[in-house]
Amino acid sequence: MPTTAGLHHVTAFAGDPRRHGHFYKNVLGLRLVKRTVNFDDPRTWHLYYGDAAGSPGSLLTFFLWPHIAAGRNGMGRAVETAFAIPDSALGYWTHRLLAAGVDHDAPRRRFGATVLGLRDPDGLQLELVATPGLGAVPGWSSGEIPAEHAIRGLSGVTLWLEDPAPTAGILTGALGLRALGEDDGRRRFVAAGALGTTVDLRPTPGFLPGRDGRGAVHHVAFRATDDVEQEAMAAAMRDAGLRPTEQRDRHYFRSVYAREPGGVLFEIATDAPGFLIDEPADRLGTRLQLPAWFEPNRTTIETALPALD
Repeated sequence: MPTTAGLHHVTAFAGDPRRHGHFYKNVLGLRLVKRTVNFDDPRTWHLYYGDAAGSPGSLLTFFLWPHIAAGRNGMGRAVETAFAIPDSALGYWTHRLLAAGVDHDAPRRRFGATVLGLRDPDGLQLELVATPGLGAVPGWSSGEIPAEHAIRGLSGVTLWLEDPAPTAGILTGALGLRALGEDDGRRRFVAAGALGTTVDLRPTPGFLPGRDGRGAVHHVAFRATDDVEQEAMAAAMRDAGLRPTEQRDRHYFRSVYAREPGGVLFEIATDAPGFLIDEPADRLGTRLQLPAWFEPNRTTIETALPALD
């Protein structure tokens, strides 16, 4: 049975580029590891935030459309995206969010960990999960946030589903996650590793279906070590009745997509080649990077893109 190491990345929609960038770089202290474009619509930014090297499991990425309508959370969507912070950093982050005027919830307990819910400027639902044992995972700091308190990467995602059972079958069968248990109606599935290891299924019968737009998640990507492992996962999805796409070259990884039974778009992304193929580590995210097939149109693309800074 194929087994994923967990999440590779989560991709969402955002609006105003400057407001968006200030929140993720200055308030949350994430590193912008890649400025590129949506490979299906090169008039649109695709920004990747993560750890120092943009490691799989650390990445939250965004398609930016300044005038896009608001999305809607609901059934058939990944709704909450959770980041992992050291458990010793919870007090720091509580004070930081208050000082920055960020809309957030009171801390609560879930599966034995303290969770702090918040919203980004576009309404995307985020969580900070105080996670024991993150001391061995290095934190990245631009100087805005001390490295010891920094977000380490993804913790997991929560999917809202009318019936979680078919999705659970895909997670455990095609992707090799392990069922952990239930807490307040949520069913948790886990992968081995330090980051991006949890997927929670929340039953939401009667909710309106979600829709794409500002503040909504577009897709959830799972890790495959290489093409062979990716094809094994895709084959397991086909055996389960899903219809994964052909492999698509995303320059920094190779991707296969499938809509799981509850309606959430899943991606399987390879770990390689990674984000250092076109920029050195100390220059990540500082310049628009384009794949070779877009380079002849660089001037046109740069002119069409809205300013980020």
